[in-house]
Amino acid sequence: MGKWPLVFAGILLWVPLIHAQADLIGDIRAQTAQNSFPAAESELKNYKSQHGVTPEYLEALSWMARGAASTKQWDQATTYASETRRLCEQQLTKRKLDADPHLPIALGAAYEVLAQGMAEKGQHAQAVSLLRSALARYGNTSIRARLQKNLNLLALVGQPAPPLQVTRYLGPKPPSPASLKGSPVLLFFWAHWCVDCKAEVPIIARLRQEFAPAGLVVIGPTQLYGYAAQGADATPEQERAYIESVRARYYASLQDMPVPVSKQNFNAYGASTTPTLVVLNRAGQVAMYHPGALSYDELRNAVQKAVAR
Repeated sequence: MGKWPLVFAGILLWVPLIHAQADLIGDIRAQTAQNSFPAAESELKNYKSQHGVTPEYLEALSWMARGAASTKQWDQATTYASETRRLCEQQLTKRKLDADPHLPIALGAAYEVLAQGMAEKGQHAQAVSLLRSALARYGNTSIRARLQKNLNLLALVGQPAPPLQVTRYLGPKPPSPASLKGSPVLLFFWAHWCVDCKAEVPIIARLRQEFAPAGLVVIGPTQLYGYAAQGADATPEQERAYIESVRARYYASLQDMPVPVSKQNFNAYGASTTPTLVVLNRAGQVAMYHPGALSYDELRNAVQKAVAR
């Protein structure tokens, strides 16, 4: 955590930068959401002149890249993302990526925006190459799933579905790959803390009932995060018990859905966003890959196509 000097009664004190950091990131997010990039740049410049390039500064800068990308200002987004990546890599000469919570957010966002910008400009192969290179370099860090998500968005549809790790699970035993042959499958990646996941449950349950006669299989992978209710630290056993309580309360209509519990599955499918929804066709190929929630009509359309084919 960074600190800044405060003189009190003639004594030099050092106090945490908590408020300055929180204000910076919050301000930049708010300003970019309003397309106020000059104001955001001015605040970033002032912060940098006082505190230098900190991990908090880099996360804020990454929000500049994301803000520009959200409004399709790709040249500007790429400039911010490139600078974020360059400065992050400088930081990594003296610390590990996951030694600070802001650095992974910043670097992951930088690669995400750079790849999106390349894809938008028709540079599909370059975007795929960039992400594969990043995975080779950062595959053992917390940004692996985020990098894989972006690679999957570019290259997973039409490919054989990555196999699921099903050694540990909740609910019924997950079906074997052999038993799924010829069946359409809906994968519903969810997390016990995820509000959007809970909102997606009635849609998943409705589609399962509707397409069960056509053989649709629904599987709901999740993973352990190291905490339970209200963010309290939890052992694996405590967290699994908490997940069961969440399932009983919010997933009652999907209680008989197999739930593999594995971080490996989230990494393979790039499920850094929850929910992540994946539809597999009868040939075991990925027919749809979507990080984030979908409406009933949107998801039904994807499932119907996979069932028909």
